[in-house]
Amino acid sequence: MSEKSGSKFKKSWAEPFKIKVVEPIKMTTRQQREEFIEEAGYNTFLLRSEDVYIDLLTDSGTSAMSDYQWAGMMLGDEAYAGSRNFYHMVESIRKYYGYKYVVPTHQGRGAEHILSQILIKEGDIVPGNMYFTTTKLHQELAGGVFADVIIDEAHDPENTHPFKGNIDLDKLRYWVDKVGAERIPYISFEANVNMAGGQPASMANFREVYAYCQEVGIPVMFDATRLAENAYFIKVREQGYADKSIEDIVREMCSYSDGATMSSKKDNLVNIGGFLAVNDKKIYEEARKMVVVYEGLHTYGGMAGRDMEALARGIEEMVQFDHLRSRVGQTEYLGNKLLEAGVPIVVPIGGHAVYLDATRFLPHIPQDQFPAQTLTAELYVDSGVRAMERGIVSAGRNPETGEHNYPKLELVRMTLPRRVYTQAHMDVTAESVMEVYENRSRFKGLKMTYEPQVLRFFQARFERIE
Repeated sequence: MSEKSGSKFKKSWAEPFKIKVVEPIKMTTRQQREEFIEEAGYNTFLLRSEDVYIDLLTDSGTSAMSDYQWAGMMLGDEAYAGSRNFYHMVESIRKYYGYKYVVPTHQGRGAEHILSQILIKEGDIVPGNMYFTTTKLHQELAGGVFADVIIDEAHDPENTHPFKGNIDLDKLRYWVDKVGAERIPYISFEANVNMAGGQPASMANFREVYAYCQEVGIPVMFDATRLAENAYFIKVREQGYADKSIEDIVREMCSYSDGATMSSKKDNLVNIGGFLAVNDKKIYEEARKMVVVYEGLHTYGGMAGRDMEALARGIEEMVQFDHLRSRVGQTEYLGNKLLEAGVPIVVPIGGHAVYLDATRFLPHIPQDQFPAQTLTAELYVDSGVRAMERGIVSAGRNPETGEHNYPKLELVRMTLPRRVYTQAHMDVTAESVMEVYENRSRFKGLKMTYEPQVLRFFQARFERIE
């Protein structure tokens, strides 16, 4: 619908793409879903994807690639060494992120492992703006201890601070003063903080943190997984950036860091892949040696040539404003429908997901009975929508005491794959959440019946408390 200047009609927006290929999805009955979730131990990670109607488990590797990317797949050079696609990928990373040296990995955690093993020594402190599960684990396996230095507002799901991903400089200074800069191998700075609800950091904060770290001699390493989405929020929220391109904002952000780990399965719009990018040649040379041991040769790092080509082209597409406006807009569409219905979610609405606040959603279920895990199971039973827990199960146990870690945020993450679902799917999802919320007093908690030693949220099993 067109709109003349001054029209009383509101302009709608639509996705900046049209659908060329479709994938049928299976419809299931409530009785079937009750059986499926029980078989899966009430863990949505253990469901078969064919039994899921709308899959909002993750945006990692689940996005739809463009015709431009698929065309590039046909140009895959599958040589074991020196694939031309590797050099195209490196060229794209240097152009859009600005880092000098690139080591490919099969996905983000491969880069996290290599970086942690190179830089962290036993007993080191690694400050970061809220933990992420795999990042924290790799830091701990290397002998480090994670220290949360995110601003306090990030732990409050109802606080509307526009940049809840910011690092608190006073908290950072505290750790530098306490242990000394020499015991801090790097600052782990995540863009669009996942565990906080997809909350961005401001350019001002990136700049201030980097300036301080240069003064005290501590490198800054980004988790760049959703850097482009963070750039979008800077453009629309931060003064002085409205007229800047996403490409320019991303480059400026990266200039306030010394390197980055990347899971290309998110922003870069591919199904597999990642990289470690740094400006320090010594770190690069060490990483280049390690990748051969753990990932593959330094010119493929666990990826096929065709995947590296799709990644190079995905980087070009990730900085397109219309793409990001549509991507974040769909998340806001779902979140606003839930807010209008009075459903408790994390605000402001994040970039890649809508987070249900299980603490307020199911206040009668104590945290050690896994309210967020309960909510994910009940949502699946209601409609076949698969989400994931981001609360006490994800937080794991204290390695010293063996007790549960009790995070302030007990959340259910409904993560939107890029370019996959329509607004109608969002309507169905919202209606299901509203239905579950209407019947919330009926639900009881869960007890854990199987617990892996690490990253338990992937494979733990539960049963209902009767």
